[in-house]
Amino acid sequence: MSTQHNFRLLLGALLLCFCLAFVAGFGVHQLWGQVEQTARPAKLLGQFWEAWALVEEYFYGELPPAQERTYGAIRQALTLLNDPYTVFVEPQPRELERDRLRGAFGGIGVALESNPEGDILLSPHPDSPAERAGVVAGDILLALDGEEIAVGATVDDISARLHGEVGTPVTLTISHPPTPPFDLTITREEIQVPSVTWRMLERAPDVGYMRIESFTERTGDEAAAAIREMQAQGVAALILDLRDNSGGLISPAVATVGHFIHDGVVLYELTRREPEEQAVEVQGGSIAADIPLVVLVNGGTASAAEIVAGALQDHGRAALVGEPTFGKGSVQLIYEISDGSSVHITSAVWLTPDRKRIEGKGLTPDVHVVRGDGPQDEQIERAVMYLLSRD
Repeated sequence: MSTQHNFRLLLGALLLCFCLAFVAGFGVHQLWGQVEQTARPAKLLGQFWEAWALVEEYFYGELPPAQERTYGAIRQALTLLNDPYTVFVEPQPRELERDRLRGAFGGIGVALESNPEGDILLSPHPDSPAERAGVVAGDILLALDGEEIAVGATVDDISARLHGEVGTPVTLTISHPPTPPFDLTITREEIQVPSVTWRMLERAPDVGYMRIESFTERTGDEAAAAIREMQAQGVAALILDLRDNSGGLISPAVATVGHFIHDGVVLYELTRREPEEQAVEVQGGSIAADIPLVVLVNGGTASAAEIVAGALQDHGRAALVGEPTFGKGSVQLIYEISDGSSVHITSAVWLTPDRKRIEGKGLTPDVHVVRGDGPQDEQIERAVMYLLSRD
């Protein structure tokens, strides 16, 4: 083999080594950058634990349990966002919230109330498992499954413990003076909580009144059923009451708007990830597009309820009667955490079909009237007058 050929082989090997070294160095640089990115939060958390170790060593007093410290740290960190709707929710309140949005849960069908002495009073719903088992309004709850009710226990604390899987038992220890305390074991059943109620008004028998308490998974279907029942009774005009409705799920709110308009935009959504607004349109056929409609609103009308009111107002489908609404036009996504708690994170802002911003502003009623303190509901009266004047 010639000397020139050997030289070429040596040169090629050197070039190959150089390239491999360059690529390896570039890869190490990239990897180091990723490691540094990952390590930075860990380093900052190390500072947190360094500070907390000093607290544990020198603090004169009792330290809170580890879980309380963790929850407290999360809550405090979220306050730095200056957003009242991005919040941390602990497991028990999250369970109640989940059940409320579902509109149904496993339970015994009993209302809870705390009296001035701190006792938990029971009031069974009609034909509920609790009533059938013998619970009477005014009974005092002493213990659950043999565990005494702690001093300072809240209604939410007890309610979360009464909720559970359908078919499972729960034992209540009850005080019903003068009867000595006794135990009742009750099997949980599915308890449905309607979000929609309705009636025909006595003052104007052909005017229907439908109230939506909140927007749960069942609201769209419940509203449709209520409208059909009123139509069967000859409804000629309708009042939709969204007062003190703090919102809920957006999908049933969109479905509710769809009961009253044939087509069109219900809302526009602005998100961080999408450069342009996203339109959410009516889905499905309307069942009450031609019935004269008034929507009652007040300062407690918020979020998804404002979406419904704003859409019906912008489409000229309904007049708003009452007082200015709350002004919550942001969207929160709910992310579950492994222990059953959750983080609600503001991810978008809503606009009405006319692109009016709800957040911080609310909706202005077409007919402004306060409810009044007397026995007569002035807002309903004004709504009836408005509907009758259109004839």
